[in-house]
Amino acid sequence: MLKNWLKIALINYKKKALSTLINLFGLTIGLTGFMLILMHWNDEESYEKWNPKKDQIYIYQTYYKKDKTYGGGISYPIAFNAVKKIPEVEDFLLFNNPKLGCKIMTKSTTVFQKEGFTVSDSFFNFFPFKIVSGSAKDALKSETSIAISTQTAKRLFGKTEVAGETIKVDDKNFIITAVYELAEGNSQIKPQFVILPSEQLKNDKEEWGNYNYGCLFMLKKGADPKVIQEKLKNDIIELRVAVGAKNTGITLEQFRYMYGPNGILLTPLDKMKLHSKASWFGVGDLKTIMILFTLSVLIVVLSAINFINLKTAEASQRAKEVGVRKAIGGTRSSLMIQFFLETFIICLLSYLLSLAMTEFLIPSFNKFFNKEIKLNDWHVYAYSFAMVMMVTLLSGSIPAFYLSSFKAIETLKGNFAGSKNGIWLRNGILTLQLVISSFFIIGGLIVNSQVKYMMNKDLSFNGKQVMMIDFRGNHPKPWLKYERLKTELSKINGVEAVSFGEAVAGDERISSSDIKYKQDVVGIQMGSMDYNYLQFMGVKLLKGRWLNPSLASDTISNAIVNEAFVKKFGFTDEQVLERSFDPGFDNKKYRIVGIVKDFNLKSLNYKIDPVLFFHYKVTDWKRFTVYNIQVKLKANDIDETVNRIKKFWGTTAESGYPFEYSFIDQKFAKTFVTYQKQQTLFTILNAMVLMVALLGLFALSSLMIEQKLKDVAIRKTLGASDNMLIFGLTRQFLWITVIAVFISIPICYYLMNEWLKDFAYRIDMPVWPFIVSFCVLLVLTFAVVSIKAYKATKVNLVTYLKYE
Repeated sequence: MLKNWLKIALINYKKKALSTLINLFGLTIGLTGFMLILMHWNDEESYEKWNPKKDQIYIYQTYYKKDKTYGGGISYPIAFNAVKKIPEVEDFLLFNNPKLGCKIMTKSTTVFQKEGFTVSDSFFNFFPFKIVSGSAKDALKSETSIAISTQTAKRLFGKTEVAGETIKVDDKNFIITAVYELAEGNSQIKPQFVILPSEQLKNDKEEWGNYNYGCLFMLKKGADPKVIQEKLKNDIIELRVAVGAKNTGITLEQFRYMYGPNGILLTPLDKMKLHSKASWFGVGDLKTIMILFTLSVLIVVLSAINFINLKTAEASQRAKEVGVRKAIGGTRSSLMIQFFLETFIICLLSYLLSLAMTEFLIPSFNKFFNKEIKLNDWHVYAYSFAMVMMVTLLSGSIPAFYLSSFKAIETLKGNFAGSKNGIWLRNGILTLQLVISSFFIIGGLIVNSQVKYMMNKDLSFNGKQVMMIDFRGNHPKPWLKYERLKTELSKINGVEAVSFGEAVAGDERISSSDIKYKQDVVGIQMGSMDYNYLQFMGVKLLKGRWLNPSLASDTISNAIVNEAFVKKFGFTDEQVLERSFDPGFDNKKYRIVGIVKDFNLKSLNYKIDPVLFFHYKVTDWKRFTVYNIQVKLKANDIDETVNRIKKFWGTTAESGYPFEYSFIDQKFAKTFVTYQKQQTLFTILNAMVLMVALLGLFALSSLMIEQKLKDVAIRKTLGASDNMLIFGLTRQFLWITVIAVFISIPICYYLMNEWLKDFAYRIDMPVWPFIVSFCVLLVLTFAVVSIKAYKATKVNLVTYLKYE
């Protein structure tokens, strides 16, 4: 019996070669996209799985309801008291500078080593790397202790057995206490060396308000993280509130409102990459992955829809075959099994082809996402094969159920094609397919419009030809180093101007503070800078004046603000220029002398924050945060100027450190990368959807028009023109298209409006993508169906009328 079923299946595949190829192609494309996105998702979920203590380790995050943001910072006293006062908390690990780069010297070798971490002494308790030399116990017992990876050891000494050796890190002597081997597998924690944060921990032991660290907590086995979250908020944060209120002289309620987080969130270590809200190591984009995964599933669904439509249309032509088989004793179950078998063979072939195509596309996919994924995870095989089985059940059951349910006498008469069930089934499924296609067209156009809007938006600054260079070497007085470098760089041929700004466009490194105003506190960004920085960046002055190095008050208490600052307080420009503000980071008020036009520092999906700009000498501690120097180059000789600066940097400025720089406009452009990738992926998926949908429509219309060839011949004999015949054959499909587009409009409007809410600067929901989708689908539907309809008008009348 199986042999006969296979023969029948092969005969039908050959007889309906076009629909077979379309089904095979559509499912292969859909499953390939599904597997690639699934691999990407699975890879993002695989971080930190190697750690044997992952079930006990959680990353600490805070939520602030006032501005709907998450924070990843913690102060030393909060972490210390959490372990001391909450029995379920076993230990804590503090870290900062997770991308530290230092010049390391041995007696014979000097290297610049990146990817260093500054951590507290419990590091190896949280990350039990294999120790190949020395000991993890007390590896970070003093400020001169350093543990290094095997890769770093080989770079420095050519071997790994180097515990006890002395090295110099940025002109400070360290003793190697341990050499560890980094774990295999995906991890955000891959330090090439770890050290204590100098004397910073000692100084911060009583500083409740210095959120200078990221934190991991280790909970005791069986502890409920939700319970710990509440204890952290209600017990430990309340300690912070009490201390802060006492130091500032305000009430507990005021301080809690001003500075206290509204919630604490503990995310498991192995979920940190993709599911944490704030992390010093960077967070993944779960929302985009879910969107891509959903879209990939939709493509598979479209392929299944093609399969169902074509099979039901073909089934009507096989009605007599089924009637004969029923008449000679064939059971309904045997007929259903045969249809399932035919469907399964196509799905299985598609699955094998999709595996080959996935393997072929992986190198390009890895390059696009900057990954190293391989098709070697059983989960991908298992889930994709499960999808194949679902498609088989979905695509095979509907036509099999309907066809096998007819009585033998009815199927022998061939009534299935004309039955209301058959017609409504095909029309309903085709409508769903066109609804999905319309959604992709509308969504793709809106995504393209939003990305184009972001790329073309006036940022109100000019970062072209401006290169930023970070300081590397330690210096006891970095502002003096900046002033020296500024003088020397200005002498280099091709350099137009030199400046410094703490608030750099496209860079997340910016400090914040709170201005007390009446009974409220307003959060602002702080932008310490050189006198000429705003002019240097081409920012427009709206009112008042620039800072002037000739005026002593401009290095004591004068500042400039942006438009967002003025709007935040509800003042007019004139009122702001008459006022002084206490920003809270020192004990004096700042007088506003100028207002500048808003310009973007962060990505365009963030609103422009209020910013207070002042000279870095205004407050003593800001002088120590001078960390970069920015150089504007003349346009006529950029490459050679860069080479001259590089030579100066390597020989005079920071000998032994790599010359690393970035152009400000390119740095800000990187904030668009995520959305440009979304645009590219949506365009690719859009093309795939339309291809699968139109091929299915062509095959379905071909089958349905073939069933009407006798009607065409009769009408043509009675005098109908070709145009009338073509319109009559395509009218049904055009009506289905119109209905599908109108169904898709509210769905698309809601979903795309939700997507646009992520952007502070967004387009208004446009009307034209809905009109374009309507017109495009109508034109494509007519074009695809009319091809077969035109051929139908050229039928040989004698062939179809000789028996009439």
